Amino acid sequence: MGKAILVKRWGRLVMLTLALSIATLGCSVPQPKGELLVYVAAPLSGWQADGGQTVVGGARLMAERVNAAGGLLGYNLKVLAVDDEADSDVAVTVAQEIADALRSGRKVIGVVGHYNSGQSLAAMEIYRNLPLVVVTPTSSDVSLTERGFSNFFRVNATDAAQAPVDARFLIERLGARRIALVHANNEYGRGLKDQMLRAMAELGVQPAAVIEIPEAAPTQSDAVKKVLALQPDAVFLAGYETEGYVLLPELREAGLTVPFMASDGCFLYEFIDGSGLASEGAYVSGITPDPVSSADAKWWKEYQELEARNPGTYSIAGYSAMQVIVEGIKKAGAPDGAQVVNAIRGLDFQSLVGRISYDPNGDLEEQRIYVFQVKEGEFAPLDFK
Repeated sequence: MGKAILVKRWGRLVMLTLALSIATLGCSVPQPKGELLVYVAAPLSGWQADGGQTVVGGARLMAERVNAAGGLLGYNLKVLAVDDEADSDVAVTVAQEIADALRSGRKVIGVVGHYNSGQSLAAMEIYRNLPLVVVTPTSSDVSLTERGFSNFFRVNATDAAQAPVDARFLIERLGARRIALVHANNEYGRGLKDQMLRAMAELGVQPAAVIEIPEAAPTQSDAVKKVLALQPDAVFLAGYETEGYVLLPELREAGLTVPFMASDGCFLYEFIDGSGLASEGAYVSGITPDPVSSADAKWWKEYQELEARNPGTYSIAGYSAMQVIVEGIKKAGAPDGAQVVNAIRGLDFQSLVGRISYDPNGDLEEQRIYVFQVKEGEFAPLDFK
């Protein structure tokens, strides 16, 4: 009887010791200090929703990887996606909401955005005065980094890099001389048009005409008539996919068969899907590489599991923009916006979009432009630099 009681007491003692050990072990595991917030500002509804959503997906994947590896300086990284509707007035409202969140004491460290140059320009008038970092994944208008924004960076090439490559491709590779230069009536279209005029002039070619078209219009019939009257040997579009997948089919339906080239705004599968068979053979330039060639199978699998869809052409841009913020925080050693901005200026690392290293304006020191041709519904890369 005494022996049985002793065994029972010993068993209870062992269980108690184990419970205390587990409790102590649990207390020794570092608990997150809280959340670091990064907003991703892009069009998440309306005509550019697909592109914006793929940027958000890339940023979310970067944050997911950081958190799975233990977080960042003891914090979890949280992505908050906000819809700027591809509208500059809405972008200003979004920027003000982010400013309010920061001033209310929330740990907002940065913004991935905006998607379009016009919205970036509008929102930066608010962000420029805030202690946070802004990294655009896709805004290419040259003036963005000419306005003295100390906390603004890109992970994409600018139109000053894109235009010379596109002009050389049209003139030297395709042999075009009578080029119809068509552009959207927004900051991006006008900015790239100016860069194209400069690049073409340096090659001794003047456009057959410069034609401005409305953004995201249901038809571009007026422009089609003007282009047909010119009888050009090539058409270049400085615009978004919403202009491209309207203009190109209408040109083809009107009987124009000359080469058609579009800028990075059409480097989305929405352009191919929207244009249908008319897109076959079209040329498109890119200010970031194609994820098909730059991201490995593991990255694709993780993206598909997280987003329940394939990555888009700008998913790696969203991922890399978030990576710049992460690397900046690591280098700064503190989640302080001003310190992170200074740290980013000294970064030098390889990303899915290539080498990340900045000049004093916040532009990439190494900018590369990619040229693709649509073949069987895919963007096939061409060897042209």
